[in-house]
Amino acid sequence: MAMGLAGLVALVLGILVLVWPAATLAIIAGLLGLYFLIGGVARVARGVFMTGATGGIRVLDILLGVLLLVAGIIAIRNPLDSLAVLGMVIGISWLVEGVAALVETAPDASKWFGTLFGAISVVAGISILLSPIDSLAVFALLGGVFLVISGVSQAVMALMFGRRARG
Repeated sequence: MAMGLAGLVALVLGILVLVWPAATLAIIAGLLGLYFLIGGVARVARGVFMTGATGGIRVLDILLGVLLLVAGIIAIRNPLDSLAVLGMVIGISWLVEGVAALVETAPDASKWFGTLFGAISVVAGISILLSPIDSLAVFALLGGVFLVISGVSQAVMALMFGRRARG
């Protein structure tokens, strides 16, 4: 029963993402902004009320909290810009990860895997950096397809398990 319900939820979410990808990205941007706001409040509160920490640590927490609050407000007020920044962060991290994988490739039998991973990661990172918002739109569509496939799979498994339990 639970697997069938999870499958139904995944299927509905997947269809919603595929039908409204722009709205999905807007929701992601809003959630990112909300996350920054909550994180900012938590950091400021920690800096103000923390005991046993040095003044420098408390000041850093407060400054980071204020920066997160500002980032949250900007992300909520300018969702498209926040998505571009998110895409760039993903692109940069994949690029750095790919370069690191290429540099750290072991000289044994797994060398081909590390080289392949590094090369794909570098190419993916550069691709995302060239068009961060379009890349996130593709991620949303792939996520929607995955949710639909996952939902159908879970629903089928729930039906099959239900038949086995009865039979």
